[in-house]
Amino acid sequence: MLKYAYYPGCVAQGACRELYLSTAALTDALGIELIELKKAACCGSGTYKEDSQLLEDTVNARNIALAESLNLPLLTHCSTCQGVIGHVDERLKDAQKNDPSYLEKVNGFLKKEQCSPYQGSTEVKHLLWALVADYGLDNLQKKVKRKLSGLNCAAFYGCYLLRSQDKLAYDNPFHPESLENVFRVVGANPIYYQGRTQCCGWPLSSYATEQSFKMAGNHLTEAIEAGADCLVTPCPLCHLNLDSRQPEVEKVIGHKLGIPVLHLPQLVALALGVEPEKLGLDRHIVSTKSVLNKLSLN
Repeated sequence: MLKYAYYPGCVAQGACRELYLSTAALTDALGIELIELKKAACCGSGTYKEDSQLLEDTVNARNIALAESLNLPLLTHCSTCQGVIGHVDERLKDAQKNDPSYLEKVNGFLKKEQCSPYQGSTEVKHLLWALVADYGLDNLQKKVKRKLSGLNCAAFYGCYLLRSQDKLAYDNPFHPESLENVFRVVGANPIYYQGRTQCCGWPLSSYATEQSFKMAGNHLTEAIEAGADCLVTPCPLCHLNLDSRQPEVEKVIGHKLGIPVLHLPQLVALALGVEPEKLGLDRHIVSTKSVLNKLSLN
């Protein structure tokens, strides 16, 4: 049995609650045990380091130390959380070898707060990598009860999952295939388009909203023109810009889109036979009914 220290992050517990629900449904169906890190803090989504690199490292050293105290890998289901915490883990492991005084400073702050020290003894791993590398695609295929035949899925990796860490052990950061391989295993057809590995525009949205929405609109339009029935993303922040803001995106780009955007665990759980109502598919801004209709689940 696979077991992880589960870092749900902020967005999945709020604006994208369906990600939290579907991750629970998926891991339960696969027999994966999650120990939720209820005392974990927000990773900062890349904003802490704008004020202080030490702040980002200290906050996330504490998050990693919580997983280390359980002797478990830290599991994320958010590309941004993976990118931030994973990169901090890389940086602190490097500091262990090359700059121990910096790690001592980080652990000194943790000690003041009566927190366990960072030891560099575990791994930060996204749900996608856990499925591909730990559970294995062959084993996943054996669990498929409902092949998603005829469903055309366009991956939206975004940027954080692929290129925020110095080393990516599980895929090519510029020409990834992990999501497409998952699609094939569950019986869906992978759709390729140019924007699948680019930024969704979320980081720009607070200060350059029109540019952000144009970026999202370009990606969505490309996927539709390539024949996609839906997008599938491993990041809830990408989901927010591509799904919840899609009506606003349509106004900026001047044409209708209407393409559903699924979270990765929603898609896989559907293939495992989990009923749609357990996956929060009714919580999306863009209706997922077209996907369910294509799969004869409505």
